Amino acid sequence: MTEPVEASQQQTTEENPAHSGRRRLPLIGALALTVIAALILVYELTTIANRSSEAPAVATSDAGAAPVPLGSQPFSFLNQPATVPELKFIDGSEKPLSLANFKGRPVLLNIWATWCLPCRKEMPSLDRLQAKFDPAKFLVLTLSIDRAGIPAVKKFYADLGIKSLGVYVDQSSAALHQLGLIGIPGTLLINREGQEIGRKLGPAEWDSPEVIALLREHFGVEPMPATDGATR
Repeated sequence: MTEPVEASQQQTTEENPAHSGRRRLPLIGALALTVIAALILVYELTTIANRSSEAPAVATSDAGAAPVPLGSQPFSFLNQPATVPELKFIDGSEKPLSLANFKGRPVLLNIWATWCLPCRKEMPSLDRLQAKFDPAKFLVLTLSIDRAGIPAVKKFYADLGIKSLGVYVDQSSAALHQLGLIGIPGTLLINREGQEIGRKLGPAEWDSPEVIALLREHFGVEPMPATDGATR
């Protein structure tokens, strides 16, 4: 019974050099692929780093105003004003409206929802922004795409103490697609003729001095005088 085993061991011993060589080939190939992958990774990381260093961290206006801290996504201004789709929505009393109802005054149109955490974070600053301006001269139009409709928005306003913003709702969420937004919050600046002049994606501190300067530059609007010692 031991003889066949010894013969097998002898055969295995004789074949070891060839087997060893064949085993080295996949190992060498794997090492080569690893080196190539590492080189590609280093190249991609270097490219990303270079692009990040070149990308603007803040937005600038066409006329070269001071940088505006508008979050991770900068404000993008158009070379020429563009037509805005005729959005349909309702106000807090269920009155049908469209953007045409607001022609004649500049509008900051913000698309949002109560379930959107960045939207919730920026909403108080939008409320403070509207409080600084006469809504008849400059309107912050916060358009909710909540499927729960007006009740959800009114509850949200009450919970956060929102007092200066109107209730506007598009339960169909059609505005999101009509405007070509890939997410919310999304904000458009619309001139007195109802045309878009710029937009941004993501939240911002909308009542910051830099944003006030941007609105003054592009829309020629001024905050209302401060009263009772309040700072605007």
